[in-house]
Amino acid sequence: MASAPTSKYNSHSLENESIKRTSRDGVNRDMGEAVPRLPGETPITDKEVIYICPFNGPIKGRVYITNYRLYLRSLETPMFAFLNEEKFNVDGWTVYNPVEEYRRQGLPNHHWRITFINKCYELCDTYPALLVVPYRAADEDLRRVATFRSRNRIPVLSWIHPENKTVIVRCSQPLVGMSGKRNKDDEKYLDVIRETNRQVNKLTIYDARPNVNAVANKATGGGYESDDAYHNAELFFLDIHNIHVMRESLKKVKDIVYPNVEESHWLSSLESTHWLEHIKLVLTGAIQVADRVSSGKSSVVVHCSDGWDRTAQLTSLAMLMLDSFYRSIEGFEILVQKEWISFGHKFASRIGHGDKNHADADRSPIFLQFIDCVWQMSKQFPTAFEFNEHFLITILDHLYSCRFGTFLYNCESARERQKVTERTVSLWSLINSNKDKFKNPFYTKEINRVLYPVASMRHLELWVNYYIRWNPRIKQQQPNPVEQRYMELLALRDEYIKRLEELQLANSAKLSEPAAAPSSPSQMVSHVQTHF
Repeated sequence: MASAPTSKYNSHSLENESIKRTSRDGVNRDMGEAVPRLPGETPITDKEVIYICPFNGPIKGRVYITNYRLYLRSLETPMFAFLNEEKFNVDGWTVYNPVEEYRRQGLPNHHWRITFINKCYELCDTYPALLVVPYRAADEDLRRVATFRSRNRIPVLSWIHPENKTVIVRCSQPLVGMSGKRNKDDEKYLDVIRETNRQVNKLTIYDARPNVNAVANKATGGGYESDDAYHNAELFFLDIHNIHVMRESLKKVKDIVYPNVEESHWLSSLESTHWLEHIKLVLTGAIQVADRVSSGKSSVVVHCSDGWDRTAQLTSLAMLMLDSFYRSIEGFEILVQKEWISFGHKFASRIGHGDKNHADADRSPIFLQFIDCVWQMSKQFPTAFEFNEHFLITILDHLYSCRFGTFLYNCESARERQKVTERTVSLWSLINSNKDKFKNPFYTKEINRVLYPVASMRHLELWVNYYIRWNPRIKQQQPNPVEQRYMELLALRDEYIKRLEELQLANSAKLSEPAAAPSSPSQMVSHVQTHF
């Protein structure tokens, strides 16, 4: 029996159709009664029922019968993650420990310290409890800086280069406003960040927004760092558009891949979505951040408006390019936990978990776009990542599934109030209990190799195995035959090694027995034979 889709992007939804009909004929209809239908699928009847679900017991709902299927829409909205009783041999909630991750980076040190000023989320309710800030900045300084940053999201360290000690710092926009307000504490704080590395003269600020958008934000009290206020900083705009543009772009992608793909107009249709152009801009921005830090030219501050969408894309992608640890399965899980989940990407608002309002303007595929960028990198560097495509698709599937608690709620403080780690299962439990399914057989571990993907339209492509996998007219691509054969050879190698070890153990046990005089020369020849 079909169940309600968790994403508005993967089905031809009647909710959208009902919105169009309302605007056309002026009749108000209850969208809650709408059912997603395929082209040619027609309704026959519907009735309220109680469905005995094998997972969470009786569910009150309405069953719809069409000329194709039965469809149950629940009248209750409990997220399954809180009812999920799956057991795994690995606890995914233990994957990320902020103190251990910062210690791996060599922090704290003489220039950077760990502060617990936000342990009760009083400084910033969308930031994690533990923050890394300049050693010379007192907690009282941080409180004053918070008053001048949107949502109190002050500049804090995300990553430090192990050799040249330049850093990636993230934050939100300054509250400059139309009057061009200044804040001496904020200006001094950014200068303190610059001075944590005496080898650089300037601090580089990357504003993810287009210049015109940043200027427009002044009208609502926001803005950007001007040259006259921040003398030792240089500002660059990265021209990445906002959540509404990204949402509309992905809608267009959905329209060209489902229910039909017009082969004759494919390239022009894909171009009209602008999706790959947005991917290009995000990757280009992350490359600039990574290059500035890797070269030791300067430390970098990254922000957009509130610092939880485009900022997370840029910092996490730059860190992925700079730090090979994040290209391992565990490292990537830590990267997602750190830069996205703990630093307050609004998963609940952007995905709409448990919310039937599909027209909510806060919804946007920002995290999906990040994963798409990672996939593009993995295509260009096929041996650099421990994880495979299935790993990335699994993450996206459970971004929407509500089966795990990993992506629920908007911030760390909300998850603590709801006791998510106690009441739900982590997605990383599923993945880490069977890592072999998610491993790239061509992975070659390299230390300190910086990846610079080519962010040009000629080298970017639509992720067919994700966006078009449900289209019945598109044949599902078979596994890569080279990869499949390589996996078979690896399994055969492991089998031979295991047999050899068993034979060697058996042989050593025989040799350790009291020696007996051989009765014939043939007994002096070992009976152990292997394929080697």
